[in-house]
Amino acid sequence: MALLLSSEYKNNYRKLFLLAYPVILSQLGHIMVGVVDTAMVGQIGTIPQAAVALANSLYVLVLVFGLGVSYGVTPLVAAADSIKDYSHNASLLKHSIVINTAMGCLLFLLLLILSPVLLFFNQKQEVVKLAIPFLNIMMLGMIPLCIFSGFKQFAEGLSFTRVAMIITIGSNLLNILLNYLMIFGHWGFPEMGLMGSCWASFIARTAMALIMFIYIYYNKHFKVYWEGFNFKNISIPLVKSILSIGVPSGLQWLFEVGAFSFAVIMIGWISSAAQAAHQVALSIASVTYMMASGLSAAASVRVGNQLGLKDMQGLRSAGFSAFIMVLAFMSISAICFILFRETLPIFFNKESGVIRLSSSLLIVAAFFQLSDGMQVVGLGALRGMKDVKIPTVITLVAYWIIGLPMSYVFAFIFGYGVVGVWYGLSLGLTIAALLLFLRFNYVSKKYTLFSHS
Repeated sequence: MALLLSSEYKNNYRKLFLLAYPVILSQLGHIMVGVVDTAMVGQIGTIPQAAVALANSLYVLVLVFGLGVSYGVTPLVAAADSIKDYSHNASLLKHSIVINTAMGCLLFLLLLILSPVLLFFNQKQEVVKLAIPFLNIMMLGMIPLCIFSGFKQFAEGLSFTRVAMIITIGSNLLNILLNYLMIFGHWGFPEMGLMGSCWASFIARTAMALIMFIYIYYNKHFKVYWEGFNFKNISIPLVKSILSIGVPSGLQWLFEVGAFSFAVIMIGWISSAAQAAHQVALSIASVTYMMASGLSAAASVRVGNQLGLKDMQGLRSAGFSAFIMVLAFMSISAICFILFRETLPIFFNKESGVIRLSSSLLIVAAFFQLSDGMQVVGLGALRGMKDVKIPTVITLVAYWIIGLPMSYVFAFIFGYGVVGVWYGLSLGLTIAALLLFLRFNYVSKKYTLFSHS
């Protein structure tokens, strides 16, 4: 206990918080687009809300992979920044722009090809009929979102986190306004219903990318990275270096979020009400997850800084400080989920059956809060050390080899229904959290021993 309250750990808590809170608000901005869509669409019916859940089950897989790939540049920038290597960071900026723009275009095309797949998952036809056109518009937003994330992750590697937060909050306010206008047809806008929601999201994300580019291009702190900037002489080794971190990072997100997305398909075999309840509870739980994800990003930067300085003891204390902070925060979140489990769903759906199911799911979510926070911080801390391959395998095993099969067993063999699906997911999160924590302890200790030898 004395160590956790030592001046070294207190300094880490302060630095992590200053890095994390803008990232948290920015990460919340990404997820709040879906939360707002769920809440507002819920006002026009359970079938449209189930359609959003089904469309997002596919969209979010591509989304999180794209965002994860953009994370590949952050620890490299943080390490170079710690030794003031401006030339290398200028090259990283150029390559980040190329990689993330190309990734956005590729993911857009992938979603365009995959959207008809929703027809083959034995879902309610009235839900699928709404979900496919909704997805076809949402996928347009992949290109500006990937471009925004590329600039954002570069800035975060330099510890500039606040402007991305402000831009994201502003785009969400724009999204809320446009949802209000385009879903319900206010102020002379046509009443577009569900489709108004996806058009609002696309417009908001395009504005977000444009403003982030303007900030990075014209801000004086970044001018040194634009000097002599051109797209000639793209370095294949540097592209590989970024992707060697980014692709596994994207797969880590893909395996976890993909498990929850496939859960939507399973829950669709139960009922539309269960599917809507899953979307409501997941939207609420995703808010705290994104807060933990902000701490994860801060841990990645802090660990990357210490790695660049070759301060291995500082690297360990930075990582462990992030674990302690996320445990404290997620404990409070768990208590809130239990206390307000019957109140929170009311903001998303008015049907008593959906509210009752959502309330049950929030109890399960309360119990996996600690695991969820631990595993995402573990991934961030390990990413800061450029250790991404073994953590990717851990996420694959925890969610797809253990979590999802147990979800099926609990739901359909033991008969727990939608709550059983969440039991299995909770088990996967717990296993991932334990293994990733042990992995960080092992790798960071090995670095410390090597530095002393």
